[in-house]
Amino acid sequence: MDVALKLDYFRNQILGLDKFPDLDFVLEVFEFQAQFNPVYKEYLNLLGVTSGDITRLEDIPFLPISFFKNHAIKTGTWPAEQVFSSSGTTSSQTSKHELYSSSFYQAHSQRCFEERYGSLADYCVLALLPNYLERGGSSLVFMVDHFIRTSTDQDSGFFLYDWAQLAERLKRKIATGQKTLLIGVSFALLDFAEQFDLDLSDIVIMETGGMKGRRKEIPRAVLHQQLQTGFKCSKIHSEYGMTELLSQAYSTGDGLFKTPPSMQIFAGDITDPFSYVKAGKTGVLRLIDLANFASISFIETADLIQQSSEGFYVLGRMDNALMRGCNLMYESA
Repeated sequence: MDVALKLDYFRNQILGLDKFPDLDFVLEVFEFQAQFNPVYKEYLNLLGVTSGDITRLEDIPFLPISFFKNHAIKTGTWPAEQVFSSSGTTSSQTSKHELYSSSFYQAHSQRCFEERYGSLADYCVLALLPNYLERGGSSLVFMVDHFIRTSTDQDSGFFLYDWAQLAERLKRKIATGQKTLLIGVSFALLDFAEQFDLDLSDIVIMETGGMKGRRKEIPRAVLHQQLQTGFKCSKIHSEYGMTELLSQAYSTGDGLFKTPPSMQIFAGDITDPFSYVKAGKTGVLRLIDLANFASISFIETADLIQQSSEGFYVLGRMDNALMRGCNLMYESA
């Protein structure tokens, strides 16, 4: 098999998806990664799983997300165009995700957004992501930078701590009726809301999660309530993404995340890495992200969720996440 041709084939197929594909296509991705991703191949061998054993999506073993901290997760051999890294402290090891195609990620993330919100060209995009800008290597900054460049509004841009200028731009956009997206990390949005008395009821305010050690972590519902009060608006939008994923899910204000055509989610049993819980029950998020065709598309995260017929709610993160599941290779890294 020509791995390069296969990667290009998956790239083109995934960019053309209008719904999650049928089982045969997903199994084609699985078999390709089981053969040409050395880390996943060894993981399957340790589990005693062969591709012939898999007949349902639920049968596919999901690689624990912690592997991105200790291994280069790549399917095939290719030079990375970008290397994304997760945020972390000096005492914690960060995850790294090597990117096969920058143009694919830009086009795909744009499509994930536009399926929920319409054309980016119609928006002024204002980004309040100070910690991500300061550390570098952020997939979120890379994505939002593309959003800003795609926007046709000259006021679009990033903001570190020049928040007075951000407030003036928001006022100007509100006055002109310009469709505007304010996307920011949670702690920065809270700080901004406390310092400026603004009515942003006509703005799409989107939090990307995380206090990043700047504030005490609080439940998403409490965060949204505080931001709604501070910005005098009725709802707060959310983006669900991470370094290890190339697809994003969005919540348009009710806490329910809806997935793009490249993603499917499952609620796994917390005590059993190969079992699942029913809709409405709390489980660990296992997901298929077909956009990860060049890394690994089958991942168990450390997030707790409740699944519904329309999407999923994020409840928080598992305690002691690095030690859970069937992480057979972690100690040998």
